[in-house]
Amino acid sequence: MDALKEKALQYHSLDGVPGKVSVVPTKPCQTAEDLSLAYTPGVAKPVLEIAENPEDAYKYTSKGNLVAVISNGTAILGLGNRGALASKPVMEGKGVLFKRFADIDVFDIELDEKDPEKIIAIVKAMEPTFGGVNLEDIKGPECFEIEQRLIEMCNIPIFHDDQHGTAIISTAGLMNATEIVGKKLSDIKVVVNGAGAAGISCSKMFVAAGVDPKNLTLLDSKGVIYKGRAEGMTKEKREFAIETDKRTLADAMVGADVLMGLSVADCVTPEMLLSMAKDPIVFAMSNPNPEITYDLAVATRSDLIMATGRSDFPNQINNVLGFPFIFRGALDVRAVKVSEGMKMAAAKALASLAKEPVPEVVKRAYGGREFTFGRNYIVPKPFDPRVIEWEAVAVAKAACEEGLAARPISDWEGYRASLVKRMAHYWA
Repeated sequence: MDALKEKALQYHSLDGVPGKVSVVPTKPCQTAEDLSLAYTPGVAKPVLEIAENPEDAYKYTSKGNLVAVISNGTAILGLGNRGALASKPVMEGKGVLFKRFADIDVFDIELDEKDPEKIIAIVKAMEPTFGGVNLEDIKGPECFEIEQRLIEMCNIPIFHDDQHGTAIISTAGLMNATEIVGKKLSDIKVVVNGAGAAGISCSKMFVAAGVDPKNLTLLDSKGVIYKGRAEGMTKEKREFAIETDKRTLADAMVGADVLMGLSVADCVTPEMLLSMAKDPIVFAMSNPNPEITYDLAVATRSDLIMATGRSDFPNQINNVLGFPFIFRGALDVRAVKVSEGMKMAAAKALASLAKEPVPEVVKRAYGGREFTFGRNYIVPKPFDPRVIEWEAVAVAKAACEEGLAARPISDWEGYRASLVKRMAHYWA
């Protein structure tokens, strides 16, 4: 058994307690009186209040701070379709991250179902339980329809993290990387290798951030997505079809300023990297092995800005910088959805925070390493306690400005202070 496997399996079964999450009551239940209040007859009182005024569910139950993490296991991390049951460690892990970084409670729900219509019906039926839904590890193209339909049907935030999490963090990194090398988003040529959920979402968000759609080349496993191509096309891919005679990844990378890799390991060669423009930006996100290894990439181009999905190299594009804080802001103003504006607000907040001096607590969390805005530090670190006050506030503000907040906030400094206080014991 390799060392990582042994450590991981031991971690998940430590002290004879399987898994990573449990349910802990927030009210005492030590006496007969406590029991009569927690359950019958006392529980009837909030039941009647909620029946008369559904909004009181946010007052008398945990709904407002409870997120469903839902998967059917058809696209687990980089492991593919391993089934609903096998997805449970990942969904539990997601719950740990929600709690640790944003103090949000989670029920993980693994659905043994592949039919999009049935998944949509199941999730919609559970809407009364939750303040929001995080869809996870559901393969494309079904994931697009499932998320979009649920957004239209539900009155709580629905967020497919595989699509939007990577896009939000990558967009923050792209904004800062282009600034560092003195390039404008409107001028750069971008190659996105991988047209799954994350690739499509990254492409959309890059365009929303200022990339010219004519300068964005999207590829799937069959090559460049160009106008007139028939094989393997979907509605989402057709949106990014361009007029071009380029057909392969090697063709597309010639003269490109940016490569966004959301595909497979080792598909990029040093020759491809050398064909890119001056000061190339490469986000090699295939996990655990990127499209080109970090060491090979930096040895090939000294003017490179390189990011991966891995924690052992600089510029990790980590979804944990997104979903906990996006849901925190959305839940706190009771947003009815997570809009494109809220996603962009999150990206801009992360980009701005990366330019701030890094406090000692962050350096200690990473073994005393120094971090300064530049080629090796384009997005904040997950263990930066300031992320929640920057990102959640930005998301909540955007929801309020767009009229999506059922409980808008006006005292933003007070809200910021409440977030710091809420998370203080996690950073003690």
